[in-house]
Amino acid sequence: MSLPLLGLLTLLLLQPMVLFAWQDYKDYKLYELKIEGFEEQNLVRKWSKENPLWDFHEPKRNESLLNVMIPPEEANRFIATLRNYHLEYKVLIEDLAPLVHAQRAENLRKKLLIQWPHIDVLSAFYTHSEINDYLDSLPERFPKRVQVKQFGWSYERRPLKVLTITNGDGRRNKPVILIDGTVHAREWISPSMALYIIQQLLDNYGDNQELLQDYDWVIMPVVNADGYEYTHTDSRYWRKSRRPTSNPDCIGTDINRNFGYEWGRDEGSSSDPCELIYRGERPFDQPESQVLRDVMLHYKGRLNFYLSLHSYGNYFLLPWGYTSEFPDTYQDMMSVADAGAKAIIYSTNGIYSYGSTYYVLYPTSGDTADFALGVVNATVAMTMELPAAGFQGFDPWVSHIERLVTESWVGVRAMAAEVIRRYPA
Repeated sequence: MSLPLLGLLTLLLLQPMVLFAWQDYKDYKLYELKIEGFEEQNLVRKWSKENPLWDFHEPKRNESLLNVMIPPEEANRFIATLRNYHLEYKVLIEDLAPLVHAQRAENLRKKLLIQWPHIDVLSAFYTHSEINDYLDSLPERFPKRVQVKQFGWSYERRPLKVLTITNGDGRRNKPVILIDGTVHAREWISPSMALYIIQQLLDNYGDNQELLQDYDWVIMPVVNADGYEYTHTDSRYWRKSRRPTSNPDCIGTDINRNFGYEWGRDEGSSSDPCELIYRGERPFDQPESQVLRDVMLHYKGRLNFYLSLHSYGNYFLLPWGYTSEFPDTYQDMMSVADAGAKAIIYSTNGIYSYGSTYYVLYPTSGDTADFALGVVNATVAMTMELPAAGFQGFDPWVSHIERLVTESWVGVRAMAAEVIRRYPA
């Protein structure tokens, strides 16, 4: 019996103790607020800054409904605040604990069926170490087409690995499509999507070989390794990194606000370590952002398509995030996004919005896509917000994985094909 399987069996036998040690979210409530206009959006942002325990989903432009997770000790004060400002609300979930427990138990059971290290992307969510074991197994299976390289370490000394996939023809210096996942720890469908792309390019090579004819694909499934592992072992809804900050009560930095292009703007990031969009004390003060930066710069001059996988929301988000102005190549990038959106509509009737991050979603500063375009000079740079599922949008059940990744692959594949067509080697 393999070591991973023995570990899972032990974990299941000790499951009551494991779940007790894990943050159980007992009596945490999920509320839905009705937000009308910029004044109320700004009010929500103000509350988010003043109340770090109120876990607001970032208010998006042109959306009137907003979810927020509230711990039991804050519920009365939260409701009193809403009533004081006459905001409409309703309770979506009275107690998150049974749902969080059920999801965790389901995932552990599903992994008992896996033949390690060959994982089934559609059957479970995997930890960072399990994903690395899978990546390490691929060169033996595809010796001419796969290379695994460690680019660095996380703050807690987890190896950060990057996979390069080629068609095996030995040609060097091809243009590159670079994809990363799990910049935000709790977005579990992001590494699943990265793994699905890997399997499509390797196990389903016959149907996708034209995507590798003149391009290499470079994929980093987990950027925020410490935070992601923490969501598996301690707290499911953790978002940031795990490096301590100047405030001992507030751990972690938003890696997607830590990149050194237009870093430090208060519109789109925060200097407060207790906020979810804390940008760090200086650009690239997180080892994880340093590693992703180094990966990008390694391919400078060859990077034709940078894609960062996030959830949730059905968006293709283009630079810029920090300003309302558009980059010179905006319309070219819009054509690529348009190809992805149309392919998904034709395939599943899924609707994606696309445009600049600043206008479509909300302002950001110090994010990865802006850095990819502004510093690395990627031809196309984009963030893809994968579809929502589960009870908060970024917490799908195992049974949701197949629908989410297969639909998303349609869009990724179409955009990659459009980049290859527009920018031939």
